[in-house]
Amino acid sequence: MRLLEERIKKDGQVLGEDVLKVDNFLNHQVDPELMAAMGEEFKRLFEGAPITKILTVESSGIAPAVFSGLAFHVPVVFARKHKSLTLQDNMYSATVYSYTKKVNNHISISKKFLNENDRVLVIDDFLANGQAVEGLLEIIDQAGAQLEGVGIVIEKTFQKGRELLDQRGIHVESLARIAAFEQGEVVFLDENNEN
Repeated sequence: MRLLEERIKKDGQVLGEDVLKVDNFLNHQVDPELMAAMGEEFKRLFEGAPITKILTVESSGIAPAVFSGLAFHVPVVFARKHKSLTLQDNMYSATVYSYTKKVNNHISISKKFLNENDRVLVIDDFLANGQAVEGLLEIIDQAGAQLEGVGIVIEKTFQKGRELLDQRGIHVESLARIAAFEQGEVVFLDENNEN
């Protein structure tokens, strides 16, 4: 998605060899016009899929998921990373490791929001090592729901997440695919002629 790639080039900040900071438009401050465009693009990419729910993990996946839900006209459910006093029992849960924060997160979703009748599209902000998506897939399996696909805002193709999902035959669409970070700059996959 050219609009997203341009925004990453303009406002993204490369930190080290494998971290991209996009807090000024995606995961701290949110650009709603960009989110709306991304929601419409996910709708186009998964056109025809009988999606009944959008699923994501709090918190950075919520904005793109909500705008995708708006485009699909379906509810959005997000997995909580922290226990809530109002959500105690009847939960689906999984453990996911955050490479960015170097911690295990226990994610959970109330059973009343996901069931065997649901056809799910997972939306997340980043795909790197695939841990967040794997956790959501575990929850989808627990619910007996059916996965229709995975939509990723920014994919780091030099990490193993996509490979893990491809091995499982999962339909994955990424709006921006990063091949590398070189000298503090983002190199997109199509710039490397690997598309």
